[in-house]
Amino acid sequence: MTVQHNAERQQFWIEPQPGLRGELDYTLTSGVVNFHHTGVHPGLRGQGIAALLVEAGLTWAQTQGLKVQAGCSYVVAHLQRHPEWAHLQA
Repeated sequence: MTVQHNAERQQFWIEPQPGLRGELDYTLTSGVVNFHHTGVHPGLRGQGIAALLVEAGLTWAQTQGLKVQAGCSYVVAHLQRHPEWAHLQA
């Protein structure tokens, strides 16, 4: 499964099966990316899709030299479980 990035829509997304999609939405302001919404189709839940999306977003933020704000509860929990990303937090 490959996560796609649509910078114009400010979204990371994946569609492992037609019609079943997961998304990570963000806003970008002054060098800070706010990951404010993670959504995964119910048919994909429990498969690690949300984690895959967040990891892709964090990797992108790091390569872009951005700081990260966690605006959704899933991203907050993911960052707590993965302290290796703490250096990105705004």
